[in-house]
Amino acid sequence: MPTPQQPIGSGFGPATTADEVMAGIDLSGRLAVVTGGYSGLGLVTTRALAAAGARVVVPARDPDRARAAIADAEGVEIAAMDLIDPESVDAFATGLVARGEPVSILVHSAGIMASPLARDAAGREAQFAVNHLGHYRLAGRLMPVLRAAGGARVVAVSSRGHQIAGIDFDDVDFLARPYDKWIAYGQSKTANALFAMGLDARGRRDGVRAFSLHPGQILTDLARHLSSEEIARFDALDEQGRPKVDPARGMKTPEQGAATSLWCATSPRLDGLGGVYCEDCDIAVRNGGETGRKGVAAWADDPALAERLWRLSQDLAGVG
Repeated sequence: MPTPQQPIGSGFGPATTADEVMAGIDLSGRLAVVTGGYSGLGLVTTRALAAAGARVVVPARDPDRARAAIADAEGVEIAAMDLIDPESVDAFATGLVARGEPVSILVHSAGIMASPLARDAAGREAQFAVNHLGHYRLAGRLMPVLRAAGGARVVAVSSRGHQIAGIDFDDVDFLARPYDKWIAYGQSKTANALFAMGLDARGRRDGVRAFSLHPGQILTDLARHLSSEEIARFDALDEQGRPKVDPARGMKTPEQGAATSLWCATSPRLDGLGGVYCEDCDIAVRNGGETGRKGVAAWADDPALAERLWRLSQDLAGVG
C-alpha cells in the first residue's frame, strides 16, 4: 500500500540538527553515495553518514575541489561524475556496480537553481537535465546494488520551490515557451518528488524505498546564479549580511537543513514506508495550493503524474 502523505510524529522539528537526527544511528559496514556531497547540505550529509560509520562515495564534477572539502573526513572517497553528461554518469555507476558492494543509501543532493538557459548535449534544458534526468539515470544504473542491500533508501532533495510549477509534459525543455529560470527550477523540483514516488513503487518489493524532501531555506552555493537584489527579495540576510536563522520560518543552518535528508536516509521510523515528500524531519502534509507554505503540492503528489514522468524519463534517458 502507498504510504499516506501525513506526519507520523517523528519527535523532531524545524530546528532539529543533523547530529540530533543521527544520534544512536550505526551505519557500520554500510555503503552510501551522496551526489553534491562536498558542498552545502551535501557536505553536512556526507560528514554525518561517515561519522555514523558508513563508507561514503561522493561523485563530483570537480574532484579536486571535493577532495579539498572533505580531506579530513575518514571513510569518504571521491569519484568523477558530471550529472549533465550521461556517459559520465554511466561510467561512475558501472565502476561502482563492478565493485559488487551493496549500496544502502543513495542521496541526490546535487543540483542547480535558477540558472540562465543552458542545455545538455542532447538539447535538454539544464535544470531538468541535472536535477532530475542525471539523478534518474544514476539511480537506474545503481539499482542492482541498491536491491542487493536488502533494504536501501534513495533520498531526492527537492524543495518548496516545487510549488512554483508542475511539469509541462508538452514542453519540458522550453522549446515552445519562453524560458523562465524559476519555472524551470520549480519543474525540476516537482520532478524530484515524482521521481521518488515512481522509484518507490518499483523498488519496494526489493526493499528499495525512496523519499523526497524540502530541506529548508539555506543560503549556500546553490544560490550562485542569483543577484544580490534577488537574494535581498528573499529577506535571507540580516543587517550585517549574514544568513538569517529562523527555523520556524524555514530559514535554517546547513546542519538543520541536512537533518531531513539524513532522517529520510536513516530513521527506523520510516522502515516499511516510502514514496512520500518530507520536511522538518517528518512526512509533510498536503499543501492546499499556497506557494511558499508547508506541504507538498498536488502536482508533486500524484501517482499518475509520477508514472507519466517515469515513462518520459525512460524515453529521454534510455534507462528503465
